[in-house]
Amino acid sequence: MPAVTGPAERRYLRVVRASAGYDLVVTAGFCTPWSYPLVHAALSGLGDRLGLGTLPALEPAQVLYANLLGSIVVVWAVLRLRRPSHRYGGYDGAARALFALWQATALAHGFAPVLWPFLAMEVAFGVAELAPLAWSRLRRDAVPADSVEPAGASDQGVLS
Repeated sequence: MPAVTGPAERRYLRVVRASAGYDLVVTAGFCTPWSYPLVHAALSGLGDRLGLGTLPALEPAQVLYANLLGSIVVVWAVLRLRRPSHRYGGYDGAARALFALWQATALAHGFAPVLWPFLAMEVAFGVAELAPLAWSRLRRDAVPADSVEPAGASDQGVLS
């Protein structure tokens, strides 16, 4: 991993860490078949109190998928917390775009509106992680061919 070179890069790596921290806090309860029912009940209760609807009743397949998702997201979050990078931020932003797409699809097909705050966070972190990388790539592509590329710039592209 190249050395952090300036304030913009430090800010970006803080965004990558913040998104990882969010994922860890929000997803840790999905990791086990013992904790997920508690998270499910809490989200359903909160959704009911706020008028956002409740989650469907628990079924074994739902618990399994929640545990699989929770496990992989927690591992991915720990990696980004320990070694934040432009590359990981780009991949995470792409994953957030997919998550947001699937969440929006679920909402369009009648899923409980309790999902809206999670969709908002996916979009916000996705934009925060992808926009600086896209902007950096646009700036880099606009540099004349005979100019010198800054050291470490090759690691700053989207999904490079």
